[in-house]
Amino acid sequence: MSAPDSVHELAKARLAARAEKNFALSDQLRDEIAAQGFEVVDSAGGYELRPKKRFPTYESTRDIRPINSGKFEITVAMIIDGFQEDAVTTIKTIKEHSQCAIAILVVGDPGVLVNELDSRTSLVQLTEDFGWGESANALLRNVTSEFIVIMDPSTRFTGDAITPVLAELKKREFVAVGWRGGLINLEDDWRSVDDKGAGEVDVLFSYFLAMHREDALAARGFSNRALYYRNADIEFSLNLRHSNGRLLQMDLPLEQDRHHGYHDTDPEYRDAQSKKNYDRILERFRGKTAILSPRR
Repeated sequence: MSAPDSVHELAKARLAARAEKNFALSDQLRDEIAAQGFEVVDSAGGYELRPKKRFPTYESTRDIRPINSGKFEITVAMIIDGFQEDAVTTIKTIKEHSQCAIAILVVGDPGVLVNELDSRTSLVQLTEDFGWGESANALLRNVTSEFIVIMDPSTRFTGDAITPVLAELKKREFVAVGWRGGLINLEDDWRSVDDKGAGEVDVLFSYFLAMHREDALAARGFSNRALYYRNADIEFSLNLRHSNGRLLQMDLPLEQDRHHGYHDTDPEYRDAQSKKNYDRILERFRGKTAILSPRR
């Protein structure tokens, strides 16, 4: 497999950067070459380009190595288990509208998703499903950007959702910013969430949930017991608030397509796992109104 001219140009630029002792740029260009499916090896005559596997495969989330976000401050990270064509559409909307890294964690065969790999898009494959919470934590631990968005593949960009979110997170007034969320309903004994629109909230949903990565890890991330996504984001949000973090819901240029994780999951499994997740919330947090945001 011969490397295309565009990859040779990157390799030549890397060679020049090394000659100028600009090792940061050299490393960045090496990563861009790797994202194109090649390994660059220094040689007496300059360099060699060797084909490499375009993505790593792991048998456990514990084995996942750092996922390089390159020059980007923020990474949009998605867990994909089936419905890959829809995920491809989502990825294309991100690339069209925003500047960010993209990290894809795929359960099983990545199929057509491989075609989306480029210098800003990384893919890791898991050979089996370890559950939503454990997969989300693997992304939190391993992307290298300062900020991360955990996003459902059903969410589509209709404009630049990244720039305003980054600006808000950098103020450090809020540890997490999202598109959908709300306030815990105290009148029904914490059994529902009311959407009050943009503003400070108790919880944010994982349709689009952006955060400072270190803050999320300090709050112990998502529950590894959450095999299913639903309500795991509420539990995580309350963990953040319990750690004195504030959450902000924003109006963002996003829309939701068919939510396969909900509508196309076996109803018995969906309801049972959703209840398990919410039961943990009630057991740990119900009645702890001091951690909640001001009512509005």
